[in-house]
Order: sequence, then structure tokens, then C-alpha cells
Amino acid sequence: MKIAIASDHGGTNLRAEIIGLLKELNVSYEDFGCECEGSVDYPDYALPLAEIVAKGEFDRGILICGTGIGMSIAANKVKGVRCALVHDVFSAKATRQHNDTNVIAMGERVIGPGLAMEIVRTWLGEEFEGGRHAGRIGKISEYEDREA
Repeated sequence: MKIAIASDHGGTNLRAEIIGLLKELNVSYEDFGCECEGSVDYPDYALPLAEIVAKGEFDRGILICGTGIGMSIAANKVKGVRCALVHDVFSAKATRQHNDTNVIAMGERVIGPGLAMEIVRTWLGEEFEGGRHAGRIGKISEYEDREA
């Protein structure tokens, strides 16, 4: 599995923690920033990451900002991306099993690193169940195709 990870200024500390976890788990990843001290615009990080995940260059992506909200909104504008804002382990599990998410967003100002690590472990370890859920994902894909 190959993971893309990025944050804006509000998520740099949590991003560093998650990168440490990815190293510990021997998960291949690429860090897309930001390396900043001042305020930056979250779409400048969310959109490129979402695009490379949608193209299949990476299997999944992880986005972090202050709340995760802006990152998730921006990522979901990219066709083929299903990004979930996740701040608990149950949602991390369900969003993989039922929604086949390929990107998650989290907020550094909302959750601590311990919980974030459990969320990432869970999300990386779950697979899409398919079945009745596949039809639902199919409806989203059909809608995206109509909008193109």
C-alpha cells in the first residue's frame, strides 16, 4: 500500500506523528507538506493530494488541518475521491468497510496523536466489504460521471 499525506499549517504536528506511525508499520508513503511556519491555504495541499489518489498514483491519502473540515471539503471536489472526516475509530472502520474511502481527513485541534494513530491503524487495516455497499458507491460514481 502506498500512502500520500499532507497538511496545512494547522496539521503539521499531527502529520509528523502519523509519518512516524507509517514508518513503524513499514507503510510506503510520500509527504506532500506543508513545510511552513505561517498560514497557508488548505486547498493548495488537499487538491493535489486528492488528484494523485484519484489517478491511482497512491492507494490512499491522509489529510490534516486544524479541524479536518476544509481538507475534506476540498478533497471531495475531485472526481473519484471519497474523503471522510474522521475523529473516532468506529467511523474509520465503517468508512473503509461501507464507503470504500480512499482519503481521510483529521483535525489536529480536534483529536490528539494517540487517537489519531488508532484511527490511521484501523483505516489502513480495513477493506471494502462490497455487496450492498458497492451499489451505493456505484451511484456516486454514476453521478460524478454525469457531472463531468
